[in-house]
Amino acid sequence: MSKKIIVIGGSAAGPKAAAKARRMDEFAEITMFQKGPDLSMASCGFPYFVGGFFDDRNKLLCTPTGVVRDPQFYWNAKGIKAIVNTEITRINRENKTVEFTNIETGESGVEGYDKLVIATGATPNMPPLPGINLKGISTLQSMQDADYLRKVRDEGHIKKAVVIGGGLIGLETLEALHLAGIELTLIELLPQLLTFLDWKIAKIVEKYLKTKANVITENGVAEFIGENGKLIAVKLQNGTEIPCELAVVAIGVRPNIKLAKEAGLDIGELGGIKVDEFMQTSDPDIYAAGDCCEIKNLITGKNVLAPYGDLANLEGRVIGENIVKGNKVKFPGTIQTGICKLFDYGVGITGLSEARVKETEIDYIKVVNASPDKPGFMDGKLLITKLIAERSTGRILGVQCIGPGDVSKQLAIWATAIKGDLTIDDMVNNDLPYAPPFSLAIDHSIATAHLIQNKRDGIFEGISALDLKEKLDRGDDMYILDTRGPDEFEQTRLGIGERLIPIGLLRKRLNELPQDKSKEIITYCKISLRGYEAAVLLKAHGYTNVKVLEGGIAAWPFAFEK
Repeated sequence: MSKKIIVIGGSAAGPKAAAKARRMDEFAEITMFQKGPDLSMASCGFPYFVGGFFDDRNKLLCTPTGVVRDPQFYWNAKGIKAIVNTEITRINRENKTVEFTNIETGESGVEGYDKLVIATGATPNMPPLPGINLKGISTLQSMQDADYLRKVRDEGHIKKAVVIGGGLIGLETLEALHLAGIELTLIELLPQLLTFLDWKIAKIVEKYLKTKANVITENGVAEFIGENGKLIAVKLQNGTEIPCELAVVAIGVRPNIKLAKEAGLDIGELGGIKVDEFMQTSDPDIYAAGDCCEIKNLITGKNVLAPYGDLANLEGRVIGENIVKGNKVKFPGTIQTGICKLFDYGVGITGLSEARVKETEIDYIKVVNASPDKPGFMDGKLLITKLIAERSTGRILGVQCIGPGDVSKQLAIWATAIKGDLTIDDMVNNDLPYAPPFSLAIDHSIATAHLIQNKRDGIFEGISALDLKEKLDRGDDMYILDTRGPDEFEQTRLGIGERLIPIGLLRKRLNELPQDKSKEIITYCKISLRGYEAAVLLKAHGYTNVKVLEGGIAAWPFAFEK
């Protein structure tokens, strides 16, 4: 007798589980229910459809060969019965059945299962504010949202819009609407954007964004103001009114657990369905995957909510095998790697931020490297990387990377290193591919590992641009040494009382430095390679309080707010 498998949810995790189950068992009876009209939507692509990177919405629903994944495709290609526009309204665990209703016709029914997969995703958070139901207020969570915002872009009638929320979806939506020529304001209730980043790194992103849109932090929305049922303005908590015809709410999502909770399945402390390493729920015949679940963070061991499309697919694949073959394969957890494109910048993280590390008892070290991704003669672009590692073992804990350079490559390298339990000592001689069109002779990631290794071993002490600015603002007594050449100095000066002594002349001009060798000295150059060499030299001559400006002049502009 063939096994009956029911999958609830047709976006990412559900279709992957169903497809893998079919590959494991040709004769299983597999039925997938989807509440909406579309299947296997590439939801991470919604902002790029809205922004006009491509025009055919079906590309969000297609296989790599261009075939739309509709019910006919699933039946013909995979032998999976896909039922759209149909909502599962109840799970009866005792009878091992699900109850469903067709949204269009109202027709209802009951279907039995041997194994059940819950992939109900997440629901966008909507603030319970006056005017929330006005026309012109949207999210970017569904294909219908994407269709609406793309229509806004194509028609070109809307001139002013606000984006509420400074997370990944909010920033990607901001870029999409900016490409439509709309005047934009980004509103974030918290003191910083992208809260998964550390504050100083997030401020670099904010500074860059201010060149594209009005950015407001530490101020939330109090009310949506309308006229004749249409949005005309957003009122902030401080009383400011921002005229707009469109507001996109992107303040995060919450796991869609209604069915699971009503069925009596265990729910975690964070509000997601509890699953084990096999993606099995508290009911041995029910599995769950995707945004509706809690999964383990591999570094801290604690459960997290990780609503990422790639993880949903990986989790679904594990379920597809386990529901057919028994619990043979595991999904170990996540290190929460995330990235987004923001105009000319890449912005991303893998592993823990410094703020998250501080919540643990781990003694750590950190370093910031601001340097190009490729040689200057190949038009190398800036990368700013913050690396955090455990002091005693060198275990890599987390990396944040931003800039116009190849951020994706850097995050891929570091994510693999973290997943493989590599240390900074493993990374310093990493054998990566090198050619000038792709990287420096010593890749940016390896150079970052060199920096933190030197810092750990006491060869140098670093200081961030923001920390140096704070010292200057306090009036701390320091000797600031610029080690570049005179031509570079003439082109760019920090104007903070620095003295110029080129690195090639430093040994001959040591007499110009403070006689008190305990005085704090800050060294730097363009990216602080020469600054580091100067610090080593000065320490060899007895200076005991020498710090290197991490990232050098390349990082200095980010110490300031507009």
